[in-house]
Amino acid sequence: MTPNTARRSETSRRAILTAAFDLLQEIGYAKLSIEGIATRAGVGKQTIYRWWPSKGAVIFDAFLLLSEGTDGGPPTLPDTGDLVADLTLVLRATVDEMNDPRYEQPMRALATEITLDPELAAAYAERLDGPLREAKRQRLRSAQRAGQLADDVDLDVAVDLIWGPVLNRWLYRSAPLTAEYADLVVSTALNGLRPDRSGE
Repeated sequence: MTPNTARRSETSRRAILTAAFDLLQEIGYAKLSIEGIATRAGVGKQTIYRWWPSKGAVIFDAFLLLSEGTDGGPPTLPDTGDLVADLTLVLRATVDEMNDPRYEQPMRALATEITLDPELAAAYAERLDGPLREAKRQRLRSAQRAGQLADDVDLDVAVDLIWGPVLNRWLYRSAPLTAEYADLVVSTALNGLRPDRSGE
């Protein structure tokens, strides 16, 4: 029987990504090495370099493997017609993910590497951040069509206003990242910073 090289390659690829992710949890990103990943995965170092240019690229693919959806389709946000409820649900889930020990190490490692590696930053923008931003824009665009957001709101700026504070607080550990904070971000972003003069 002829060996199935495609299946063997996929098995090796997943073994490498699993090994990288497990080692990241055990020893941290600073001590992680291609050599260590290869040893844990039971492959040669050159096998890893044939598929990935750096350990940052390996971790990025490992993170994608862990977080990929079951249907393989593009990401979407819930659209129940209640913008506040939908955004609160999504932002609370984002907070939970950022506080999850399984995700925190790889996300912090990626945040560091993306600032240093333009190629990795481009891959991140194309394969992860870009599709997620489009899903967020689509949900806000739906709210515009429903009259829940002003027609002239810049949707890219709106995405930054809603998700940016959560990322900033997580990245710099400036304060606890909580569900209550997510709720405040949503209400502040949607209600604006001006005083309520409805009773005047």
